[in-house]
Amino acid sequence: MERSAVESKYKWHVEDIFSSDEQWEKSYTDIQAELDFHAFENTLNDIESVRKLFAQEEQVGQKLERLYLYAHMRHDEDSRVAKYTSMQSRAMSLFVKYSSATAFVEPELTALDESILKGYAADSRLKDYDYFFRRLIEGKKHILSAPEERILAQCGEVHAQFQNIFSMIDNADIRFGQIKTGKGEKIDLTHGTYGVILHGTDRNLRKKAFTQYYDAYIHLTNTIAATYYGNVQKDVFAARVRKYDSCLSRALEGEDVNVCVYDNLISAVHDSLPVMHRYIALRGKMLKLSRQHMYDIYAPLVEDADLKLSYEEACDLVVQGLSPLGEEYCSLLKKGFAEGWVDVCETTGKRSGAYSTGIYGLHPYVLLNYQPTTHDVFTIAHEMGHSLHTYYSNAAQPYPKADYRIFVAEVASTVNEVLLLKYILSQTEDKNIKKYLLNYFLDMIRTTLHRQTMFAEFEYLAHDAVEKGTPLTSEYLNDIYLGLNKKYYGKAIVHDKQIAYEWSRIPHFYTSFYVYKYATGIISAISIANRILTEGESAVKDYKAFLSSGGSDGPVELLRIAGVDLTKKEVFQAAMHAFEDTLAQLEGMSES
Repeated sequence: MERSAVESKYKWHVEDIFSSDEQWEKSYTDIQAELDFHAFENTLNDIESVRKLFAQEEQVGQKLERLYLYAHMRHDEDSRVAKYTSMQSRAMSLFVKYSSATAFVEPELTALDESILKGYAADSRLKDYDYFFRRLIEGKKHILSAPEERILAQCGEVHAQFQNIFSMIDNADIRFGQIKTGKGEKIDLTHGTYGVILHGTDRNLRKKAFTQYYDAYIHLTNTIAATYYGNVQKDVFAARVRKYDSCLSRALEGEDVNVCVYDNLISAVHDSLPVMHRYIALRGKMLKLSRQHMYDIYAPLVEDADLKLSYEEACDLVVQGLSPLGEEYCSLLKKGFAEGWVDVCETTGKRSGAYSTGIYGLHPYVLLNYQPTTHDVFTIAHEMGHSLHTYYSNAAQPYPKADYRIFVAEVASTVNEVLLLKYILSQTEDKNIKKYLLNYFLDMIRTTLHRQTMFAEFEYLAHDAVEKGTPLTSEYLNDIYLGLNKKYYGKAIVHDKQIAYEWSRIPHFYTSFYVYKYATGIISAISIANRILTEGESAVKDYKAFLSSGGSDGPVELLRIAGVDLTKKEVFQAAMHAFEDTLAQLEGMSES
């Protein structure tokens, strides 16, 4: 379907950003004249100069956000339109110029005496930047001399090449060939089709795809191992030269997260592994498999359980499911659905998938490709969770503190999914739907909590080995990964030899110590949702305060507002108990 055939009520209102392309062009021209920050260089020991600099940065930054997002969203509406591809590139070029023009700011501020920085942090004229200055002061001990910092800055482009090399291997050079379906049709095996096949019901096709897909990585295993080893060595170099205790402490200190959070996560998941093994065994039983393999792990346990709702019906269900969050929250949901926040329909040339984005001073936006499936109903709840997190933070925080950290980015979206799931479970009498939802929740926890924690443990072990002088060969990495796979999935599944190579296809490993945040996010969300359902209004009040907190403090501190303390093991254990309770329900239904 072409976009021109879609009713306007199903399109987002991009004109709320710019009324026309011509207005965008005018803004583009105006901003170019505002990118000169030279007058502020070597003046940042004066508080008034700092105040004026920050004011100009805010003004230009907000204009650039609008400029880029308009072009980006227009491009996503139809990637075939060359004009918007060009506009997006031009906007990004301005962002690069802006970053270059302001690159002197943090180094110059960091070079100031700590007493001056503490004075800035305490001064009411810079109150919107108090957390920024606190973080700057905490990081001073890891800053080197000016000549050394210049050398390290020049290393940045070199260090980025490990990720670039893997990306070229994984997205451009690797070939999976063609595969024949059960109907005799030949299709190209790609990252996308592999995922579809693994989630499908044709077991022979799953096995063929699994074997063929991994053969491509096995063929390149030494090259990929050398690339990953280089990436880890880069991390070790950066940690040592900046005087961190380890690569892990460097990564987590950079996010203002205590290392005990990482330790608590791995410890709690280890304690819960017997329950995960029970779930894996139940999957094999429900699939009626005498021997379950790794290519069966995503096979659907329940078929024909789609809700098959129109978009309007899906939105109504989402509002009903999220009613525990209160009238104000639900009114904002309805406002978003009615006032052009959401681009609903799949059309020719439109970007696939779904996302939420936002601009300070304006409402958020959501891109969907809605189909009448249960999955897409949950996608609405998920993306609106992101959007209302953005809405509350932007409404409550000044621009420098409005943007929340990646660490907490998936909390609000997952809270919505959990609340919606529990609502539908409480309302439906359809046994198939109930089984589907219980399995949906269990797989959400398995893939987002257990699997990402396994990845996190692999990253820790790989970095620890290099820190101790052990080189990372393909054989060494395979041994680590296969051992973890056996530990996490247990004896109710065959640990096919190919799975030892799974580490070699994970792009996130080139952004070290990132994946654990998926796990802490879902743990936090489960705890918050359960508190809302059991404590009611007081929990909702705390949760909205968290949603309104933006990036005003460290992410672990902000989660405490919502009643989640990731420095203590109890919150991790509560998520594991939720997994076990859900498993018991599915076990009971599968036996009846």
